[in-house]
Amino acid sequence: MDQFLAFTVVGLSTAAVYAVIGTGLVVTHATTGVFNFAHGAAGMLSAFAYWQLAVGWGWPVPLALAFVLLVLAPAFGLFVERVLMRPVQALGEAERLVMTVALLTGCIALARWVWDPNTARPLTPFLADRPALRLGPAAVTWHQAITMAVALAIAAALWVLLHRTRAGTEMRASVDDRALAGLTGADPLRATRLAWVLGIQLAAVGGILIAPAVALDAQQLSLLIVSAYTAAVFGRLRSLPLTFLGALVVGLLEAYLAGYLPQNDYLPGLRLAAPALLLFLALLAFPHRRLRGRDRTPVRVPLPTVRGSLLLAGTVVLFALVLVTVLAEDDLLSYGTLFPLGVIALSFVPLAGYTGQISLCQLSIAGIGAVVWGHLGAHGELWALPVAMLVTAAVGALIALPALRLSGIYLALGTAAFAVVLDRWIFTLPAFDVLGVRITFFDQGSVTVSGPDLFGLRLTSPSQLLVLSAVCLALASVGVAALRRGRFGRRLIALRDSEAAYATLGGRLLVAKTAVFALSAGIAGLGGALYGMQLQTVTADQFNLIAGLPIFLIAVIGGLGAVGTGLFTGIAFVLPAQLMSGLGSWAHDVTALLVALAGMGLAHSPSGVLAQMRAEWAPLGRNRPLLCGLLGVLGVCWLLAALDVANGWLLLAIALVTALLLRVRAAAAQRPPTDIPPEWWGVRRPWRSEDGEVLSRATTAAG
Repeated sequence: MDQFLAFTVVGLSTAAVYAVIGTGLVVTHATTGVFNFAHGAAGMLSAFAYWQLAVGWGWPVPLALAFVLLVLAPAFGLFVERVLMRPVQALGEAERLVMTVALLTGCIALARWVWDPNTARPLTPFLADRPALRLGPAAVTWHQAITMAVALAIAAALWVLLHRTRAGTEMRASVDDRALAGLTGADPLRATRLAWVLGIQLAAVGGILIAPAVALDAQQLSLLIVSAYTAAVFGRLRSLPLTFLGALVVGLLEAYLAGYLPQNDYLPGLRLAAPALLLFLALLAFPHRRLRGRDRTPVRVPLPTVRGSLLLAGTVVLFALVLVTVLAEDDLLSYGTLFPLGVIALSFVPLAGYTGQISLCQLSIAGIGAVVWGHLGAHGELWALPVAMLVTAAVGALIALPALRLSGIYLALGTAAFAVVLDRWIFTLPAFDVLGVRITFFDQGSVTVSGPDLFGLRLTSPSQLLVLSAVCLALASVGVAALRRGRFGRRLIALRDSEAAYATLGGRLLVAKTAVFALSAGIAGLGGALYGMQLQTVTADQFNLIAGLPIFLIAVIGGLGAVGTGLFTGIAFVLPAQLMSGLGSWAHDVTALLVALAGMGLAHSPSGVLAQMRAEWAPLGRNRPLLCGLLGVLGVCWLLAALDVANGWLLLAIALVTALLLRVRAAAAQRPPTDIPPEWWGVRRPWRSEDGEVLSRATTAAG
């Protein structure tokens, strides 16, 4: 009984922290309609800032707390609302989601850059020098008592704010109809600003309270939000009492699992994954109507031509050959992951680009593909590669079955929960048997991955594996482009536009979603196997949720509907990191921070930069003399670099400058005279697709 009471006290203390963080999440979402994926990261940054002030610089604890909670947290909340979220507030749910994911990635990268993750930073609990309180046989530390008291005080204060103040009335009025609330004299903008400040402050309180019980680690503290997500989902993202109840369930469940879970090799990870499992179950238990995306900005998904897709495939292979002939073998080890990561990023195109289903577990699924190939293809058996794709496709199909009820932020939450379950539990399992089949993940902490045996030729060198990965990316890109042009691709676009209309017209949602999830997972599995071949040894940490967020963000920046997103993501992810490798251990964090900043800047542009680049470079592609001149310059630079006649970086700079100058020249040559009257459009200059819209607007304005 004493042990039960002890675990209950721990569970109640943990539940209090989850309740504080979860209520901040609910307040923000209920008032603004934004589900803040970076909520836990805000608490993490606050915990680090508090440590820096109270421990690093020796400030008095009350002063450090006051500065973090009353100055830094509100300032950060105002910054998020004004600079990041207000520009995308009127856009679709997907754009707001991408912004918060970018903020999460940026916060983690910033924390790891400022505070060295290899340095321990212990944080002393509040009043740790005082003896524990006694409640019968149970002992309650002062920190635990303070945590529970703070949670109760916050609950009471929020009730008073929401039901007894004008500001609270404005916040509640802004939930249902912001425009109508404004007509009645309320100020929705002020309510939104207050909601963001309160939300970040509550995240800061929770982060500081839980930091002494866990290591001050940016990734670990940010992922603690999964438990708060579960509490918020229990409250249906609207009810504060139900959120507190959900936090109580999660906190006690974690404590009792820690105390009473049988001790064996298979169950320790279950305790860590329990909140994510509970989150997934809570999402499935939601009323069906609440799980649909409510708004979406219409996005034109480009229709790739056969010529364009073949040109892209040839460019991928040619780029690989250039790298093989120019780079040394040691450099190929660093740049070789470019094409496998491109394949993984390409898996977002049919799922998120064509269908509008946002998945955050693609890299985790790629980890399954790497594991399957590593074990079955240990001696280069080529048949193991399609098996890895089939296994991951089956996993994707299994995800699609419950995901039929989910869309928008809820699907993103569900796939994130699945990734956390893989990270914390499945990937940590030792080998086991299922129906006589031996299942092994990262049994020894890592998996050795070999190259394939291609018709008697064993591919082992970095150059061979790089070319193989490039060919796979080229073929996968052609296949995804063909999918978009086909009947099934048109069905996926219709499904993206309106699930209800798709079902009304006779479309089978289950079949379509299962097929696209399986296809996307199969592509990710192929990318994971190729990624493992390049790295030669892989660990579970390389395929966790946080590691996959920058890949998702770069794919969004490129354009989720563009087939070239795979190549773009690989280049944008690998090249900056290698160029900044001189920064040492900071290179990865700085790269992730730059990716996050780019994601924040381009979240309001759902079409991506590839569409803009295509429009800007199209004149050069249509100007054959200039295009031939550019190809000639590129060929000469390639030859000089291969023969080691000149410095490679100098030749690269010459090639880039030449390309930019020729692009400007081609655009100037194509630009028509500005004094041609509209009645001569199509006669004195070619008719353009936007001319009809211009004339229509002019006619409407004149009428």
